[in-house]
Amino acid sequence: MSTKDFVEKDYYKVLGVPKDATEAEIKKAYRKLAREFHPDANKGNAEAEERFKEISEANDVLADPKKRKEYDEARALFGNGGFRPGPGAGGSFNFDLGDLFGGAQAGGGAGGFGGGLGDVFGGLFGGRGAGAGTRTQPRRGQDIESEVTLSFTEAVDGATVPLRMSSQAPCKACSGTGDKNGTPRVCPTCVGTGQVSRGGGGGFSLTDPCVDCKGRGLIAETPCEVCKGSGRARSSRTMQVRIPAGVSDGQRIRLRGKGAPGERGGPSGDLYVVVHVDSHPVFGRKGDNLTVTVPVSYVEAALGGEVKVPTLGGPPVTLKLPAGTPNGRTMRARGKGAVRKDGTRGDLLVTVEVAVPTRLSDKAREALESYRDATADEDPREELFQAAKGA
Repeated sequence: MSTKDFVEKDYYKVLGVPKDATEAEIKKAYRKLAREFHPDANKGNAEAEERFKEISEANDVLADPKKRKEYDEARALFGNGGFRPGPGAGGSFNFDLGDLFGGAQAGGGAGGFGGGLGDVFGGLFGGRGAGAGTRTQPRRGQDIESEVTLSFTEAVDGATVPLRMSSQAPCKACSGTGDKNGTPRVCPTCVGTGQVSRGGGGGFSLTDPCVDCKGRGLIAETPCEVCKGSGRARSSRTMQVRIPAGVSDGQRIRLRGKGAPGERGGPSGDLYVVVHVDSHPVFGRKGDNLTVTVPVSYVEAALGGEVKVPTLGGPPVTLKLPAGTPNGRTMRARGKGAVRKDGTRGDLLVTVEVAVPTRLSDKAREALESYRDATADEDPREELFQAAKGA
């Protein structure tokens, strides 16, 4: 699109909206017209195809607040977009836009704009204005994924760990321009946007990364020897990352803005950290609760008593064991588990395991034999066989 076309065209009229239309009104008008004049709905209709191009062109400018502002300011300089002949010019008007936008006029006297408007249109189309550098759209940095291994205790309580990461960052050799001399040119295909539009179904246009500049909006005349013209080079850095308390094995944590740096003022990407947690020789994990298996003697299980239970990183707690506690029973020590998201703690689930002695003293053996004789009439498997017969 030429600069003259840009100034002369009334994009508000193309979309049928007032000059003070909101973004929502512009979007609504564009969608309605795009559906009506889309090539898929008007096959073989050259007039509809041309109208669709005009609609898309108008939307590209008015839907972007920055472009819209520059467009409005430029048209205001020419009386709402009309190139008007000066006094005495008659019905014809010959004007060389190259004189106005090409560069500063000799002497820069009255009536000469000195290239100021070149800055306005250079910013809009990604080109160069007089005295202005290349202006292309910001580009968001890439997301990075890394891994970290924590001890069981670190995962429960939270930890700050050093994380060494490698990512793409602006090339230091060419200052991220991709050009050895630091003077890339704007891609003529996407005019600096890094994207190209193509027609999609249902009256919508789709955008894809520009294949000529690989989405950068710039093309290096003399590619940098370090980054080969990409403007990005491999960079390593070490970052202190805070892993929240209560993280579980395999959890993926997102850290906003901690990924690769953006280009041309664009935001950084995100960092995703996959957490691996080592096992513990004593404790296990079940959601926000910790688990532990505690061996008890047959006498403690049969007669009951108080049992000391270890906790993770704290003093032991004492649980009261009821008389007749069966093997495998689970009791709960409240508030001794893992840290929850709200800062509170889960519980410690204590499973009782009756320990069977492998060696007995003569006195202990004699006592157990006496107990056996005293309970000879009791058969713990009686109900089992009755249930088997009745099934």
